[in-house]
Order: sequence, then C-alpha cells, then structure tokens
Amino acid sequence: MKTFEELYQAVLEQKITLEEPLPAEYDPKHLDCLLHPEKYAPVIQDVECKECAYDRACLQSCIFDAIEIGEDGKASINPSLCTGCGVCIDACEEKHLNAGRDVLPAMKAVREAKGPAYMMVAPAFFGQFGEEISPGQLRKAFKALGFTGMVEVALFADILTLKEALEFDRHVKKQGDYQLTSCCCPVWIAMIRKIYHELMPHVPGAVSPMVACGRMIKRIHPDAVTVFAGPCLAKKKEAKEPDICDAVDHVLTFQEVMDIFRAADIHPEELEDSRKEHASKAGRLYARTGGVSRAISEMVEQLRPDRSIAVQSEQANGTKECMAMIQRIKNKETDANFFEGMGCIGGCVGGPKAVLDKEEGTRLVDEYGQKAPFKTPLENPYVRKVLEELGFETVDDLLKDDTLLTRYFEKQEGDTGTAARQMQ
Repeated sequence: MKTFEELYQAVLEQKITLEEPLPAEYDPKHLDCLLHPEKYAPVIQDVECKECAYDRACLQSCIFDAIEIGEDGKASINPSLCTGCGVCIDACEEKHLNAGRDVLPAMKAVREAKGPAYMMVAPAFFGQFGEEISPGQLRKAFKALGFTGMVEVALFADILTLKEALEFDRHVKKQGDYQLTSCCCPVWIAMIRKIYHELMPHVPGAVSPMVACGRMIKRIHPDAVTVFAGPCLAKKKEAKEPDICDAVDHVLTFQEVMDIFRAADIHPEELEDSRKEHASKAGRLYARTGGVSRAISEMVEQLRPDRSIAVQSEQANGTKECMAMIQRIKNKETDANFFEGMGCIGGCVGGPKAVLDKEEGTRLVDEYGQKAPFKTPLENPYVRKVLEELGFETVDDLLKDDTLLTRYFEKQEGDTGTAARQMQ
C-alpha cells in the first residue's frame, strides 16, 4: 500500500484524477484526508500503528495527550486534543506520522469563490520562497493562482501590539503582576489553556493576528474566501476553534504553497514586482522569538512614557522551555512581568513546515524588519487607516472592542499528566 505522501504527490502531479476510481494501491482514507481535512487532526497517520520498536516515542512526546492507545493496542490521534505542534512527527522513527494537507479544498474554494479570495501570509514569509523573491512578486504569484490579492498578517500584528500594550498597562500595576503572551502562537496558548489553566487570568483576551486579519477582510467583504499561509501546522487547528472559526476558511503551510506553485508551474522570481509596504518593523518581527516582547515593550514606552513599571520580558523557545518558564513563574523564581512563549524553537521561523532552517529564516526576517518604512505601529499610517475602517476612533478604543479583536477564553480542564511527568 502506498503512503499518504505518495497519494498527495500523485494528485498534485495529476497522475491520479479525482473523477476516476482510486487505484487499489492507495488507501481511501488517505484520499478522504486530502478532500476533507476538517474531519481530521493536523497530524495524520500513514499506517495503523500497533507494534512499536521505539517505546511509543510519539505518545511520550505529546504534552497534550492527543495520541491514544485503544483496547486493540493500536495508536490513534484524537482530533479534539491534537494542537498540531508537530513534535510527534519528528519523534516517530518509523515515519508513520505526517502533516495533514489542505491544498485541495483550499484551491477549490478559491476557484469557486463568489467574492474576492485573499491570501494572508504570516510574518515569517519573507525569503521562504526564495531569498531573491520580493513580496510584490509573491503577490503576483498568488494572483496568478486566482487570488484577488495578498495581505501581510504583520499589519495585524501591528494592531495586536497596540492592544496587548494597552492590556499590559491595564493589568500590570505593581510588582508581582505579569502578562502571558503571545497571542500569535496557538501551541503556547493551548498549553496554558489545557495544562496550566489556572494561569489563564494572566493571558490577555486577544485573537491572533491571523484571526484579526481574516475577520477584517470578512467584515469588509462578507463573501470573501480567506486562506492563511505560514510555517505552522497548529494554525490549521486554531482556524477550526468554534469561537474564532468565522475568520479563516483554509490554512496552508509554506511547504504546501511551494507544492502549489510547482504543480501550477508558477515561478514567482520571473514575475513583475508589485511593491506595497503595510507593516512596521514591530509587526514583521513577530516571526521570531523575542519579536513580540520587543514590540510590546517599545509600544508601552510610546503609549505610556510616564509609566513607573516598564516591561521586563522573558522568552521561551519550544514546549519544554515554555513549561520550564511557567514553572519558574509558579515558583516565583523570576522578576519578569511579560512572558513570551513560542511553541517552536526560534519562534514561527522554526515552525515544522517552514521551508528554510530557523537560522536563515531569522536572518531574513531581521533584514525585512530593518527595511520597514515604519518602526512601530503608532508610526504606521496603515494601522490608523484600518482602525478607522473598523470604527475605532482612538487607540484606547481597542480595549472596548468585544467582537473583532477580543477573545473570551473558556476555562478548559486539561489532563496535566504528561506535562507533569515531563516537568519532574
């Protein structure tokens, strides 16, 4: 039996057409995963797994206890518990786990769209499709695929920077007060909600820049199709969460976008440039560890220059470091008041489906940030324009919003068994 990856490539290369019966050497469930990814976890199984020569390394690696062993001894992934962090894929030495794919339904939605279709690219996008490819050329490439346009989600990272800075000012009033961020990392947020839910009062109620971008597009164009592209598998799960599933219709990884360009024979480097600069340095640096902390710190200084308590930040890379940082918070072993957690080492540039390695991705994101025409969101005229479009008269009105940018986290009682074992 051929693998899920082999079926995916065969469909992309049109060796298999969906109008004909599936050849016997392919698994029908794999085809269902490609056609209906919304029914499955972001991580899927290539084969049924009962015997394991590596002591169930995938199960041991999952801090969310999403991998379960049934009465028949077979391992399965619980879609409701899997966040898409991708750690289990790397842990599985037998290569029985794979990332889900959303290419087929996403591109079908774009082709059949009754309104505009927008590609929303994560702040980590710069250089991922080739260092020589400009954002303008990438925008042209997406238009060649049928998208109406491309939006840099970094613009909405700018807007969320304003909101989180205001939240910091509202909640951190004295020594011992602190704020947990970043809203842009679904693995970090899921970790707090499901494992350390007692700390949720310290998480500002903000949606991610991805969700803010999708909601803004749909507010202006209610019939729009919104597709997000980034290095993160967990964004596939985030987009389906009931309280925010109104924002993003489909999520693709950078690797999936590369696959689409290849299948469509589109070469962005050969296209005309279409230059547009909408995000500040602050929003662009959300793609790397430390970027959020820097952005919030600078924004608090700009918004409240007379504030007596400044931002003192601490960052953590990867789930193990994040858990260690949380343990320091609980033990009162840190003087920081702003904690930035990133589920992947290096931040978003270290995501499981980034095309470049995290060092190269960080270098290119830093360069792109330095080239930004605006340093902070307050200096960015497009932030003002979007806020006015959305009905915000002042920056402080962001704290009054209860629909577009605000998220009300429900308390989730998570099983802390695995996390507790790993912290011992």
